[in-house]
Amino acid sequence: MRPPQPPVPWTGVRDATHFGADCMQTPYVISTGQKTSEDCLTVSVWSAAHGRNARRPVMVFIYGGAFIGGSSAYPLYDGAKLAAAGVVVVGFNYRVGIFGFLAHPRLSAESPQHASGNYGLLDQIAALKWVQQNIPAFGGDPNNVTIFGESAGGVSVHTLLTSPLSRGLFHKAIIESGSALKGIHREDANKTTERILTKLGLEKNQVDELQNLPMARLLSAIDNRGAAPGTAPFIIAPVVDGRTLPRDPFDPTAPEISAEIPLIIGSVNTEGTFFTPPDSPLFSLDEAGMRTRLTTRFGEAADKFIDLYRKEMPNASPSQIYFMVNAFPAAAITQAERKVAQGKAPVYMYLFTWETPVEGGKRHSPHTVELPFVFNNVMEQPEEVGNGPELQPLADKVSGAWTAFARTGNPNVAGAPKWLPYTENERATMIINNEWKIMNDPRHEVRLIMNTLPNPATLVG
Repeated sequence: MRPPQPPVPWTGVRDATHFGADCMQTPYVISTGQKTSEDCLTVSVWSAAHGRNARRPVMVFIYGGAFIGGSSAYPLYDGAKLAAAGVVVVGFNYRVGIFGFLAHPRLSAESPQHASGNYGLLDQIAALKWVQQNIPAFGGDPNNVTIFGESAGGVSVHTLLTSPLSRGLFHKAIIESGSALKGIHREDANKTTERILTKLGLEKNQVDELQNLPMARLLSAIDNRGAAPGTAPFIIAPVVDGRTLPRDPFDPTAPEISAEIPLIIGSVNTEGTFFTPPDSPLFSLDEAGMRTRLTTRFGEAADKFIDLYRKEMPNASPSQIYFMVNAFPAAAITQAERKVAQGKAPVYMYLFTWETPVEGGKRHSPHTVELPFVFNNVMEQPEEVGNGPELQPLADKVSGAWTAFARTGNPNVAGAPKWLPYTENERATMIINNEWKIMNDPRHEVRLIMNTLPNPATLVG
C-alpha cells in the first residue's frame, strides 16, 4: 500500500473510449459489471465543449459505497446530460476497502511521510491535480472546479474541505447525504487493521504478509454481508494521519482550511429506508440492538431521536430507525451551522422530500434517491425512481440548480423560489419535491437535540 504514482508516459494514441477497471472490491451496494484490478486509477470526462478556449465550469463527482465499493462507471453517474447543459463533468476511481484505507504503524514507518491509511483519499487528490493540469484540453476551466459527492463521496468532499493537500484544487463543494462529524483516528484505524489481520489468520503486526495472500481472501476480510444482527462493520474511512488529515477535521476548533469555499449541503428525508431491504441481513437490528447502539453514540439523547422518528414513521423497523437517527441529516445541520459561523462563504441547505414510487412507495425518500435527478438521468433509472415523463421537470430543476451553483456559486434556477443562504437566524432550507419551497429550520427538532449533546464533534456521522 502506497500513495498513487504518476502514470508511465506512452507514445501514440491510447484508446480512451471505455471505462477503466473498477478498483478491487466485493460488490456491495453498487455493482457495474466491470472487471476489477489493482490498476484502476482512471479518470472519465464528459464534455460537449469545442476547443480549449471554452473554459466551462468543471464538476468533479466522487462516488459513494461506504468506502468499500463504488465506481465512476456506474450508469447512474453518467455525466453526458450535465455536460450538454454547459459544464465539463469528471468522474474517477479511487481505491476502497483495505486497498484504500488500511492504516498501521508498520505501514507508516515504511512511508517517507510517516503516514498510512489515506491512500484512497490521496487518489482523490491526485485526480483533482490531474484536472488542474489537463481539463483545459477538454474545454474546462481549472479555475472554476466544483467537487460533489454522495454518501461516502459526500464524506470525501467533507474531508477534502479540511485537507491542506487539496487546498486550491477546487472552488465550490456539494455534499449530498455525506456529512460527518468526526474523522477516524489512528488508534481506531489500527484496531480495525488488527481485526482484519486476525480474521485472515495473521498476527497483529504481520501487515507485510497481506501482499502474499490471494485477492479473494483479502476481499473477504471486510465483506460484512451476512453479519450477525447488531454487529458493527469494520471502520473503513479516511484517517486522521497527521499529514493528509493533520488533525480531526470536523472538530470546531480545527483550522478553517476551506472557509472561503461556497457549499451546498443536505440530505434526503428518509435516509434509513435505503439500508434495510427486506431480503438483506446486512443491517438487521432488533429493538434492543438498535437502542444499545444509539445510546452508545448519543447517550440520553438517543431516546429523543428514536421518539422523533417513530412519530414520523410509525411502521419503521428498528434498523430503519437506527439509520434515520444515525445517518446524515443531523450532521448536515451541524456542519451548515459551522460554515455559517466561519462567515466567509455562503452555505445552501436542502432537504430532498420527493418519494419514489418503486416497491409500492415503501422506501419513501431513501438514501441515493436524489442522484438520478442531479445527473438528469431519471428516464434511464426506472429501478431507482420509476419511469415517466412527469419526472423530467424535477430533474431539469435539480440538475439546473447544481450546474448553476457550479457556474456562479449560487444555486438559484428558473421556476423555483429564491434559494436563500442558510443563516444563524433564518436557517433557510430548500425543500425539494415536485414543488419547491423554502422553509426555515424544517428539522428544528433534530437541531435542538443535537444542541443538547456536550460535544457533537465526538460523533461519527
